[in-house]
Amino acid sequence: MNKETMSLDQIRREGLKALEHHLGPDGLIRFLQQFETGWGDYTKERHKWLKETSVEVLAEKIVKKTGRGRIVKTTTEKNSKPET
Repeated sequence: MNKETMSLDQIRREGLKALEHHLGPDGLIRFLQQFETGWGDYTKERHKWLKETSVEVLAEKIVKKTGRGRIVKTTTEKNSKPET
């Protein structure tokens, strides 16, 4: 087969055959899984989920939910004064 005259689909098929031949079926699948890109915009969605949630609030929720650990106030929290 002449590489210059092959269609993109033919090149893709031949490439997959070569990968399967050298890596085996499991290796081929593992190789292809590296290129899964997913979908959506994680950053925008994350901001919706977390809104104005601080690390401290998340830590409190984790401690309450799991019943393990303890909450330690940060230096900033200990020394902060309420705004007037």
